[in-house]
Amino acid sequence: MNGEKIIKLNANRQDFEEIYFSGNQGSLFFSPTTKGKTVTTAVVGLILLILFCFKDDLSKEKFGILYFVSFLFLLCTVYLSLSINKVSRWKKEVNRYLESLEDSEIYEIRFNDEIFNVNLNHQEELSKWEDFKVYDINDSFIALEGKYNYMFPEKSMNKGDYNILKQAIKKNIKQ
Repeated sequence: MNGEKIIKLNANRQDFEEIYFSGNQGSLFFSPTTKGKTVTTAVVGLILLILFCFKDDLSKEKFGILYFVSFLFLLCTVYLSLSINKVSRWKKEVNRYLESLEDSEIYEIRFNDEIFNVNLNHQEELSKWEDFKVYDINDSFIALEGKYNYMFPEKSMNKGDYNILKQAIKKNIKQ
């Protein structure tokens, strides 16, 4: 690639939301992060409810089971609440970022064989290609992880620019 390439992005919030919130990512109870904990908490809660219904039938020796399951339920709810908090904070950060995109006048990527620069409303983040450790390219978006993390929807740029960016990433980032 000779010289610097500039790609102007159309910052359409919907294009970014489709990717960020796909697969229930934004759901507090059923996101990939919290789904297992939600199901586990519900199962332990159901077992605890059944034990409470039959607590009069438990002998004094087996009454400790009720305390043990109560402790497990408490533990599950604590882990679930921590995961919900994590998803909630992530969701707020994403929404804050998406709001900044809505207000953007300039959103562009500049790169050459050595540097990768993202300009969002004159706030530039300059990286060298070696600063990126991992990338993910598919039909709907390009994701870069490293010093800064980026996600660029395919819908936010024209096909030619998307293909040029894909080629530059494959050429310059060693996975």
